[in-house]
Amino acid sequence: MQDADLSRAKLVQTQLDEADLTGATLTGATIEDWGITSSTKLQGVRCRCVFMRLPTKDDPNPRRKPDNWEEEFEDGDFADFIKPIIDTLDLYHNQSVDPRAIAISFKQLAENNPDAELEIVAMEKRGKDKFLLRATTAPKADLSQLSAEYFTTYNEIKALTEAEVKALIAEKDNRISSLENMIETALQRPSFYTNTQVEQVGIMTNNPGGISQSNTGSMSGGQQAAIGNNNQQTMSMQAAASEGKQLSQQDVLQLLAELEQRIKESEIPADTKEEATTYLSAAKKALDKEEPNKERAKINLEGVAEELEKASKVAEAGTTLFIKAKPILVKVAGWLGAVAAGSFLGTL
Repeated sequence: MQDADLSRAKLVQTQLDEADLTGATLTGATIEDWGITSSTKLQGVRCRCVFMRLPTKDDPNPRRKPDNWEEEFEDGDFADFIKPIIDTLDLYHNQSVDPRAIAISFKQLAENNPDAELEIVAMEKRGKDKFLLRATTAPKADLSQLSAEYFTTYNEIKALTEAEVKALIAEKDNRISSLENMIETALQRPSFYTNTQVEQVGIMTNNPGGISQSNTGSMSGGQQAAIGNNNQQTMSMQAAASEGKQLSQQDVLQLLAELEQRIKESEIPADTKEEATTYLSAAKKALDKEEPNKERAKINLEGVAEELEKASKVAEAGTTLFIKAKPILVKVAGWLGAVAAGSFLGTL
């Protein structure tokens, strides 16, 4: 396929492992779920723009890249843009998405293949009933074999009875429940969980503890906060527990409503504000029930804390908001419990 003219081509789910696209033209091509790997040759590809989705009646947005329709990729930019997507295991589910089966299957895959160094970096809802789980792997991992093994396990678990699934979960650690909750939350809104949000899942390996966590790359900051100075972490958890133990469910919902109002009135960037309020709305919904789902609320409040923490590093308005938000989040963390508090107080 060297020097091939693929302008405006529909390359949806096209498998291009070891394909040689040197010098090819891809301007205007649609590359939704195409299968490129580290063995796909992309040197000298000519591409001014590309579309990430095939438009449908329900979703006509083709997700053009670059996002600004007035901009185009410069020479060499496309290969750099697409490179981070290449070396990942993309587990694409196109029907009857079962969060529990996904959580169990991924953990089983990680335990069976410790040398693959599987690490979840993103989750994305696609369309009405489609879901993508993306994980990085060791450079020499066989992505095809890993994908086949995962979906074999996934389909087997989906065929089990409820009793059999519960028995299987009983043999695993509580990380399955955490991952399941995160998947369910991702399915409720059309945006990504990035490697920051899925940090608590960490790098799953075959070890007695079930899961070990990485201290490298962009995840190291948050991880250090979680496992850092033990005395400081214990004190933070105790303080949060003290702050929250006297609160009622209604008090917590009121605190979150107050935080939501502060975020809406702040002058932080619009995209950060939208992301933080999306997380916050999901947390409120999880808690506004007869039996509050504290685990799901915790996961979403972690997202709130991370967004506000990022905003605090950009502008003074973000710093002011973060300072006002901290005591609210600490109180709510205490009400959620010490384990919940410990999981995201490091951010605060």
